[in-house]
Amino acid sequence: MRAVVQRVDGASVVAVTESGPETVGEIIGEGLCVLVGVTHEDTVEQAERLARKLWSIRMLEGEKSCSEVNAPLLVISQFTLYGDARKGRRPTWNAAAPGDVAEPLVDEVVARLRALGAKVETGRFGAEMRVSLTNHGPFTVLLDM
Repeated sequence: MRAVVQRVDGASVVAVTESGPETVGEIIGEGLCVLVGVTHEDTVEQAERLARKLWSIRMLEGEKSCSEVNAPLLVISQFTLYGDARKGRRPTWNAAAPGDVAEPLVDEVVARLRALGAKVETGRFGAEMRVSLTNHGPFTVLLDM
């Protein structure tokens, strides 16, 4: 699993639907916006480790974690984190897990975060989405589990 984690002062995700745009997840104020990618070999244990890391990583103001200040997280699946653009001009997505593998693992990260006590908002798996955020810092970390 791979996650791009950004410290934010607010973030939202809008799903583009046939009936128009719909805000499906939003956090207000300080928190983390997390883009999660899944590859073929990823496991439930990795999802659990990622959730624990996200809940405890000291990325917020004053080197605090979400668990210390009860800050919210916005978790969004993003298969493109496993894109490979080393050859040619068009990325390949061979390393990204298919939806039937990836969706349950992203859901597991969210479930584990909530079990730890986190307030978690999400995107909509497989949807065309628009993510808006204010990166505070800027502060962005790449996590590989």
